[in-house]
Amino acid sequence: MSTRIAILGGGVMGETLLSALLAAGHATADLVVSEKLEERADQLRERHRVDVTGNTEAVDGADVVLIVVKPQDVPAVLEEIATAVDPDATVVSLAAGIRIATVEDALPDGIAVVRAMPNTPALVGEGMFGISPGSSCTDERLQQVRELLSTGGKVAVVDEAGQDAVTAVSGSGPAYVFYLAEAMIDGGVQAGLEADTARTLATQTLVGAAKLLATSDDDATELRRRVTSPNGTTAAAIETFDERGVRDGLVAGVLAAARRSAELSAPTDEQG
Repeated sequence: MSTRIAILGGGVMGETLLSALLAAGHATADLVVSEKLEERADQLRERHRVDVTGNTEAVDGADVVLIVVKPQDVPAVLEEIATAVDPDATVVSLAAGIRIATVEDALPDGIAVVRAMPNTPALVGEGMFGISPGSSCTDERLQQVRELLSTGGKVAVVDEAGQDAVTAVSGSGPAYVFYLAEAMIDGGVQAGLEADTARTLATQTLVGAAKLLATSDDDATELRRRVTSPNGTTAAAIETFDERGVRDGLVAGVLAAARRSAELSAPTDEQG
């Protein structure tokens, strides 16, 4: 039996999920998108040949509802769909900082809710999703969501208390990598390379290192050690990083991101 999936929000991430689901073999007839901007809705219809409607029409009869709108728009969307969503549907919020309780409180009792944190590499099928089940979400429903999101990358199940850490490591993580790439490129240019050459070298090095880390049985520390010969070029760089506090700065940055995520997801009365 086919699964009908409603994607609420036709922005970049919404279209990314739509494309991933289509690539995984989901029929266009089983997918519907809601998008309030008519020009954008027309683009989605033309590109993907799917039905694009309003929120209430999209959730009508949907087995899974993916909420992919901006966090500030979530309350209004939940209010709009509350009476239209199927009692047996699973509602997945991919909006940053929106707690499970916020979604559950806005919907009829008993509806399965899942909170998910995506990241931008889902655009190229290499995303990382951290998902957390709500109080009415069964293992079967959670597995269904896990399988759906895995079309856009890898999925890890965490308690909701861990979502701030997920946000700090993988949600914001691509920016850290781009930050590192910027520095590598700048260093290459200052060392005498053309900018395009430095970009190619830095980019492929990051891609290759990430693939090696993902496929190796060794951890990051061991892989780094293997590249770092005593008194060699890599050792000179690592020693300089340590002198400049690069590692400590990165760790502090991840922790700062986690704290900020907690602040943004706190209930209004806690934010003061």
